[in-house]
Amino acid sequence: MGNYNIATLAGDGIGPEVIKQGIKVLNQVGLNFGHKFRFDFAPVGATAIDQTGSPLPDDTLALCKRSDAIFFGAIGHPRFDNDPTATVRPEQGLLKLRKELGLYANLRPVAGYDELTHLSPLRPERMKGVDILVVRELTGGTYFGDKGRRDGGDTAYDTCVYSRHEIERILVVAFDAAAKRGKKLKLVDKANVMESSRLWREIMREMAPRYPEIEVSYMFVDNAAMQLIINPAQFDVIVTDNLFGDILSDASSVLAGSLGLLPSSSIGAEIGMFEPIHGSWPEGAGQDRANPIATILSAAMMLDHLGLVEEGDAIRQAVNETLASGVGTEDLNPKKQVGTDALGDLIVEAIR
Repeated sequence: MGNYNIATLAGDGIGPEVIKQGIKVLNQVGLNFGHKFRFDFAPVGATAIDQTGSPLPDDTLALCKRSDAIFFGAIGHPRFDNDPTATVRPEQGLLKLRKELGLYANLRPVAGYDELTHLSPLRPERMKGVDILVVRELTGGTYFGDKGRRDGGDTAYDTCVYSRHEIERILVVAFDAAAKRGKKLKLVDKANVMESSRLWREIMREMAPRYPEIEVSYMFVDNAAMQLIINPAQFDVIVTDNLFGDILSDASSVLAGSLGLLPSSSIGAEIGMFEPIHGSWPEGAGQDRANPIATILSAAMMLDHLGLVEEGDAIRQAVNETLASGVGTEDLNPKKQVGTDALGDLIVEAIR
């Protein structure tokens, strides 16, 4: 029996709709297993800019810091995407949240569902046995390095900087994840060109003997992008830097056939943040069309992180059963199409 305080940042577009389904599912898990989840809502992203002028208000950040976990919807709005001169952007809230909370590891699982192989852009036989976890470093590298313009604005630069400490801590997360899965860990880098990648390899080689049961290997990022398409089933856990991780996790996300299926977690010292990988899809907001499964599976990852693994498994099992029955939202091209709310209800029913 446990009580958990969840900072709930629904965000923009379809964020509030999918978060609502995640909350329904978590409340049912609470009833089944004797837990209480308290959801404290706070604005973030474009919604927060409209309300306060900031994409991450101080009150929102304070709430996140005193909560047990963060349940995050989606952020973004076309009025910012289409305006390169905008100085305040929804995405700045997410970057600041990661930095302030020390969320240095992003975990993105990608698995195929037998019922949905027809949705994948790959041939069904290539999706057989696909179960990948991409572990992306989240608070260093090119995104956070020194950047700017010179020569009157005609030359631009972005610096990729990594310290031993940053690399060691993300590799620990990756080794630990591999130990719980298929015991294979692949470092993806560009060590034939980049000095920062060579440091990643050095540290990986130093640490590997501490994990004798893990099979360690290395792959250049250009080859990894190709191999994800040719033979994705070869991968178990991929660990990589911030920029490569951003690209590869998005590339791998299409394998399952819909972004609406894929959860993620961003973890650090204590508090974790759990969110679907899809965007805010403002065009579809308020229409009961969004797929809530990625958010619901993110809730399962949140339970795992809180030490409630059996509870997380109950959600995953309910999602599998629901998909196996042929029901789904429009993006899944299902035998029986339902809306966001109805799909959430069916998964709740399966848990009950």
